[in-house]
Amino acid sequence: MPLLCLLGLVFASVTFVVIGDTAGKLLTGQGVAPIFVAWTRFALGAALLLPFSGLALRELPDFRDWRVLARGAFIVGGICGMLIALKTEPIANVFGAVFIGPIVAYVLAVVFLGERPSPGRSLLLGLGFLGVMLVVKPGFGATLGIGFALAAGVCFGAYLTMTRTVAGLSRPRFLLISQLLVGTVLLTPLGLSVPIPPLEISLWLLIALSAVASAAGNYTILIASKRAEASLIAPLLYTQLISATAAGVLVFGDWPDAVALSGLVLIAASGLGTLALHRPVHAATKKAHREQSRRPGFGRSMNSGGS
Repeated sequence: MPLLCLLGLVFASVTFVVIGDTAGKLLTGQGVAPIFVAWTRFALGAALLLPFSGLALRELPDFRDWRVLARGAFIVGGICGMLIALKTEPIANVFGAVFIGPIVAYVLAVVFLGERPSPGRSLLLGLGFLGVMLVVKPGFGATLGIGFALAAGVCFGAYLTMTRTVAGLSRPRFLLISQLLVGTVLLTPLGLSVPIPPLEISLWLLIALSAVASAAGNYTILIASKRAEASLIAPLLYTQLISATAAGVLVFGDWPDAVALSGLVLIAASGLGTLALHRPVHAATKKAHREQSRRPGFGRSMNSGGS
């Protein structure tokens, strides 16, 4: 898939997610409990995507896999932490803090999955971490809301790591519907324990928008994942900062201060640098594969090996 087309698809996906979180911020600002917003997001998302999930009876035992359950629990923690943070913090700052997630995922992959650290990527993630610190301002105006955003980022990092442990064992659509169903089950007792919003059309339209936009974002990134490698998609997710900043300015009138804006620029630069680092390796791998396929006898050796 051409990089420009992939960029457009990923940007559409992350923009859907930002729209969902913008609706969530509007809801929590009007007194709706963040837990209720999170519960309806998972429940309505599961109802919308279940018909397209291809879920089969033979896959039901997979829900007993602790990795599937842990993955669902981590994404629940991430969504809840983010919605709590959005209640009081500018949306761009929340997304900036949440982008500690890729750093956490990288460290967990090295420590627990045995992946070899890359000097270039380590340097770029260090740059991203510096950007997160500028957004968070630890000890210099950091707030409880930003603390929840950081906690959400840690949960997202753990979620990404768990996704890597099960990615080769399950279909992408199963992974998507499993996290929605696990999240619905975990959040139902909590969602029913908080006050239900009044029957106002504006509120319930926002609840529906939060769920539908989030589901659309998840499904769109699934489409992108079918057309490109995950390592190529991941850096493009940083374009979410553009959508988040635009939503903050246009909907809430929130302009990031100079320090936070500098941090957001560093985070975006880290993502673009990771993409630039990936492209030569990706191109070299494709070139090597093409050259190997042109060698005399390559097709015959493959055919004889499969007989």
